[in-house]
Amino acid sequence: MTGRSRVVIASRLFPPEVSAGAFRLGALARALADCGSEVTVLTTNPPAHAPAIEDAVGVRVRRWPVARDQGGNVRGYVQYMSFDIPLAVRLLAQRFDVAVAESPPTTGIIVATVAALKRRPFVYYAADVWTDGVISMGAPRIVVVIMRLLERAVLSRARSIISVSDEVTERLVLLGADPQAVATVGNGIDTDVFSPAARAASSEPYFVYTGTMSEWQQPEIFVRAFADIVREHPGVRLRFFGQGAVEAELKRLAEELVPGQVEFGGVVSPAESASWIRGAIASLVSIVPGIGYDFAKPTKTYAAAATGTPVLFAGPPAGAELVRAAELGFAVEFTADAVATAMRELIADAADGTTARERQRRSDWARRSVSLRAVAERTAQVISQATSRSTRKIGIAARGRSRRGERPAS
Repeated sequence: MTGRSRVVIASRLFPPEVSAGAFRLGALARALADCGSEVTVLTTNPPAHAPAIEDAVGVRVRRWPVARDQGGNVRGYVQYMSFDIPLAVRLLAQRFDVAVAESPPTTGIIVATVAALKRRPFVYYAADVWTDGVISMGAPRIVVVIMRLLERAVLSRARSIISVSDEVTERLVLLGADPQAVATVGNGIDTDVFSPAARAASSEPYFVYTGTMSEWQQPEIFVRAFADIVREHPGVRLRFFGQGAVEAELKRLAEELVPGQVEFGGVVSPAESASWIRGAIASLVSIVPGIGYDFAKPTKTYAAAATGTPVLFAGPPAGAELVRAAELGFAVEFTADAVATAMRELIADAADGTTARERQRRSDWARRSVSLRAVAERTAQVISQATSRSTRKIGIAARGRSRRGERPAS
């Protein structure tokens, strides 16, 4: 990016918040700053459980208090509005050459509207498709209709649309996005933090689940499968790190089926998460088939691959094909029996040295294919192009006004 372009990123998620979206936007902000842009992030005060980290050098982060649910998430209509309404005023007071917003579409609408008022381009970062999400959660029809209208409006107003996968791109185009406006940059993981060099957090045998525990993942399937194998392997443990809407139900189920064998560690830093994944028999990843997220490829898969730890994926074909094509572990149907069978094989692989022999190959694949730094650099290039086109248009318009004796817009 040439010159000192002013980029503003608007997102309810940003480091130190622990989530794939926060990591993605943190990496983008750093990449833009490294390219010479003046980067301002308008985001939220982090939750109490967020790890203490410093903001990236060269990135100005402006935080605002926001309503959170019982799990500390900005998730739900009230929570979204508590961020979006003040955001409109914050953006109006902010000078920028290009504005970037991630989901939800309500945030996208706010940013698109303010950018239009200021005659600046707007870039939408589409990590997923929210219309599919509200359908999968069984939202009332009126909510689905409103979300679809909002999402289509955001897509139609964006100068550029960033997509994380070919599957998401396909869904965006079906929603009405201009295919020429969509740039598919991929998704990734920080391969400096998630690597085979990470210190294994424990020497005891365990399976690990990290990240969000939600309705569309239903990680209870791993508890049920684990209950089938724990009698054969009483020394093996199951560990969960993160939080989410179904966490309380998971704890209840674990206490009912395998008391004392399942541990919940809460939200941990990326470095600590990497350590627990690095030492695991396998990292557990799930997506419930048929509820609207069949296209998803969870970043949990990339995190495991980057440390060299095998993945046990239960879910639909898109995520399964990723695991199988790169030989990252096991991909099975979303049933407790299938998961239990894979767990047994993974325990055997850990015992006979197969996991250790495959570790570097898996890690090398991740470094080549899903480096978050490379994804951020590709995204920064898309934003650079949007800014350059806008600058040329503003320059032409300003020259036209000058010839007519008008003052240029600020």
